[in-house]
Amino acid sequence: MDLILHAGLITQCGPSGWRGILIEGPSGGGKSDLTLRAMQAGFRLVADDRTLVWASGGALYGGAPDQISGLMEIRGLGVVPQPTRRFSRIALCVRAGTPDRVPEPAEISYLGLNLPLIILPLLESSAPTKLHHALRHLGAAREEAYLGGRAVGVSPRPGGDSR
Repeated sequence: MDLILHAGLITQCGPSGWRGILIEGPSGGGKSDLTLRAMQAGFRLVADDRTLVWASGGALYGGAPDQISGLMEIRGLGVVPQPTRRFSRIALCVRAGTPDRVPEPAEISYLGLNLPLIILPLLESSAPTKLHHALRHLGAAREEAYLGGRAVGVSPRPGGDSR
C-alpha cells in the first residue's frame, strides 16, 4: 500500500546510509524554502511538495511521484529541474509550527509505522542546521531511545555528542 503526502522529502547520507526527513506544512509555509537551504547545507532533494510513501521491511520509504520527479517549484522562479535521489528511507518528520522550548518527545504514524516528529519554524535561518542535528540524534539507532524518553545504551562523549 502506498500513500501520497502533501510534504517534501530531503535526505542526507550518514554512517548508516541515506536517511530522509519529511517536511510538512501548509501551502506557502516554507517547505520548499527550507528544502533549498537544506540542499545548500548538504541534504539532497528526493521529492518536492508531494511524496509517495511506502513501507518495506519495517521501515518507511519515500520518493517523488513520477510526474514531478526531478522537479522543484521555487517561488518566484517557477518549476525547475533539480538533481535528486530516487528514494530514501524516512527517519524523521518535521512539521511547520512554533515548538516548545524543550518539547516532549512526539511521533507520527504513517502506514502503521512511527517516526519521531519535531516542530520547527520552517523559515528560521537555523532550521537546516537543526535538521542535521535531529537526524544525528533522532535518526537510526537513536529513534527508539528518543521515543522511549530515555537514552538506553547511549554514553555521551565530551562535547555533547551522543553518537
